[in-house]
Amino acid sequence: MTIEIRRASIVDWPAVWPLWQAIVSAQETYMYDPFTSAEQAQRIWFPDPPAETYVAVDTGSVVGTYLLKPNAVGPGAHIANAGFMVAPATRGQGVGRQLAEHCLRRATELKYVAMQFNAVVSTNTGAIALWKSLGFSIVGTVPQAYHHRTNGLVDIHIMHRTL
Repeated sequence: MTIEIRRASIVDWPAVWPLWQAIVSAQETYMYDPFTSAEQAQRIWFPDPPAETYVAVDTGSVVGTYLLKPNAVGPGAHIANAGFMVAPATRGQGVGRQLAEHCLRRATELKYVAMQFNAVVSTNTGAIALWKSLGFSIVGTVPQAYHHRTNGLVDIHIMHRTL
C-alpha cells in the first residue's frame, strides 16, 4: 500500500463521507450523533481555518482522514487537537500511524506546543496503543463518559503530548 497524505478540499467530501458515516454510526469511538447528516458532518470535518483536514489516498481511494485544529480558542489556542478516521478495510496496515505522524509534523510546523485528545474511548485499545507509542500519556480519565453501542458505559481518556 502506497499512501499519499494531502490537504483535503471540499471536493474530497463525497469520498470522506462514507468513511465518516461508517465510523460514527458504529458508536465505538466518536462522540458524534450517529444520525448526523452529511451536511452537518461536512461542517464538523471541514471547518473554517485555522482547522486543516487531510486525507490519506491509496490508488485513488480515500483510506483515512484527519482533522487538525486548535484545542480551544484564545489563551488555549496553542494546544492542538486532532481526530482521525481510518477505513475499516485498511485498519492494521499502518494508515493510522502514517496519518498520526503526518499530523504531529504539521502541528509542529504550525507552532502548536502540544497535542491533546479530549475523548479517547477506553475500549479503543488500538488507538491508545498507537498514541502511547508516539509519546502520548493519559493525563485524565472520565468515568462512564461514553455510551458504547455494545459495551455500554465506558470511560474516556484525555491524552497529551508535548510537541
